[in-house]
Amino acid sequence: MGVIKLDVASSYSSPLLLPTASCLPHKSLSFVSTFSPSKHAPFSGCQIEVRRRGRSGLSKIYCSTNAGQLNETSLAVKEKSVSVILLAGGKGKRMGASMPKQYLPLLGQPIALYSFYTFSRMSEVKEIVVVCDPSYQDVFEDAKENILVDVKFALPGKERQDSVYSGLQAVDLSSELVCIHDSARPLVFTEDIEQVLKDGWLNGAAVLGVPVKATIKEANKESFVVRTLDRKTLWEMQTPQVIKPELLRKGFELVKRECLEVTDDVSIVEHLKHPVFITEGSYTNIKVTTPDDLLLAERILNL
Repeated sequence: MGVIKLDVASSYSSPLLLPTASCLPHKSLSFVSTFSPSKHAPFSGCQIEVRRRGRSGLSKIYCSTNAGQLNETSLAVKEKSVSVILLAGGKGKRMGASMPKQYLPLLGQPIALYSFYTFSRMSEVKEIVVVCDPSYQDVFEDAKENILVDVKFALPGKERQDSVYSGLQAVDLSSELVCIHDSARPLVFTEDIEQVLKDGWLNGAAVLGVPVKATIKEANKESFVVRTLDRKTLWEMQTPQVIKPELLRKGFELVKRECLEVTDDVSIVEHLKHPVFITEGSYTNIKVTTPDDLLLAERILNL
């Protein structure tokens, strides 16, 4: 199975784009359109997916083919095959609030419930494992009545990797993908989740990320610049981070055996030398960490 990606301007006039050219939106939110093979497709039996992004006015064309024939079943993430680990056990000290940041109200609703509801509406999701302090379980218990997926709870650990491991122990053994998400990221788009799930299924591990906009410099201990990094190769990681469960378990075995510390979930897989695919996400998928972030999230929701 090969996957071909082409970046083209949204005004590109090739016949390849004729079925959806008139549908491309003129706003910054992401847009996905899939159309059936035609005589204009570069390969017979090829499915084209056009993804419009606000950054640089680019669209992306995804073409999946297997020796000229598409096996849609092998590409699709099955219904009720994904276990979500929702990390909601952080202390949120930088927010300076009386409660952890993920439980602060965002336009009247706890921040953590935004992504909780987003995942609960997805057909691919079979269960949500909420990793949180027991004193905050009632936030999710009260919300369970409005959703159709199973909800489980796990205790948070000292470090992020400990919390993920705790959640992994509660995951259904029949699940085919584990999707790990920070509950402090309330604005993740459903279509971005769907794409990172597909990429995780195809590659074993995938993570949402966005290209770095700012100039990044490496400095020494005395705060002098050592070098300027090439931002064309730099990505800011987000969540969800999607990993096949057997790969994640094998990674944790290595991390525990060698006493390794990791700062994000796919780093566990990187230690196995397994490739991790970066799925381009959206800049609005911010992590609410400071009061300024909370104000920004409110403004985004009010757009």
